[in-house]
Amino acid sequence: MSELRWNPLLGEWVATATHRQGRTFLPPADFCPLCPTKPGGFPTEVPEETYDIVVFENRFPSLRPAPPPPAVEGSGLYPVSPGAGQCEVIVYTPHHTSTLADEPVEQVYKLVRVWADRFAELGAEPYADYVFIFENKGEAIGVTLHHPHGQIYAYPFTPPVVARELEQSRSHMERTGRCLVCDITGEERRDGRRVVAENDSFVAVIPFFARYPYEVHVYSVRHLQALTDMSEAELRDLASVLKAMTSAFDRLFGLSFPYMMVLHQRPTDGGSYEHYHFHVEFYPPLRTAVKLKYLAGSEAGAGVFINDTLAEEKAAELRSKVEPVVWGEGGRAA
Repeated sequence: MSELRWNPLLGEWVATATHRQGRTFLPPADFCPLCPTKPGGFPTEVPEETYDIVVFENRFPSLRPAPPPPAVEGSGLYPVSPGAGQCEVIVYTPHHTSTLADEPVEQVYKLVRVWADRFAELGAEPYADYVFIFENKGEAIGVTLHHPHGQIYAYPFTPPVVARELEQSRSHMERTGRCLVCDITGEERRDGRRVVAENDSFVAVIPFFARYPYEVHVYSVRHLQALTDMSEAELRDLASVLKAMTSAFDRLFGLSFPYMMVLHQRPTDGGSYEHYHFHVEFYPPLRTAVKLKYLAGSEAGAGVFINDTLAEEKAAELRSKVEPVVWGEGGRAA
């Protein structure tokens, strides 16, 4: 059962999906549902002996293209709606112990192209007002499958974090005539202290307003709204900067660095969003090799993050771990 319940206090939808209680939880490697199916072995979600990148519908979705009726009847105060949408799993590689950082940049580039394809296809569905691409990595985030993978949610509404960014971007455009993220990118590049990595098309920074010690935002240099607006060179540069950043994270403490990675793009509801600007955000929970940044009372209850580090210092620390990304034959360093 999945449905949407309205929160009148915050003015936002909450998804209820009771069937997700039974989803697979940290299975042994021999029974990983995201690995290829070997002859005579455990049948996985991928009925092939190997694969490159795979996308399939989540077996435990929060949203469905043809959802069942809600379990309860709504009211004027508490509207309820069927959980219409789509939830997909995107598996990065057949290698169970790999990560996005471990994969060659060419594989990251393939992933970026798959993201663009799924954004276009899901965004064309009548129930999809917003296509949200993300990765949860590491047990510290609450991941239940170790195999490297991400997810894609097609929501029947614009989620509240993006909606707030859209409103701030619109307000800034109306007030100044300029794009908010373009101005942020310009300010960060002029200052320089918080820039971690950059190439011709993207700038990665720990922003002035970072909420997590190692929070990184990746901004496109050109003003564009979605993956589908990018040139071939920009898609390759996005792969390069993502490879550089995930690898630098792992070098930071000499461990596989946990994070949430989210792509913020324009809604797919048919509206005009020229005031918005594509970017990727990383939220790593570690503040040291052995300490987590918890979302406690101020963060969870008041929505006010408290960062006990300086973005300038953390950016210098992370920047020292960035190494050139080398492409194979026909590629280039970034």
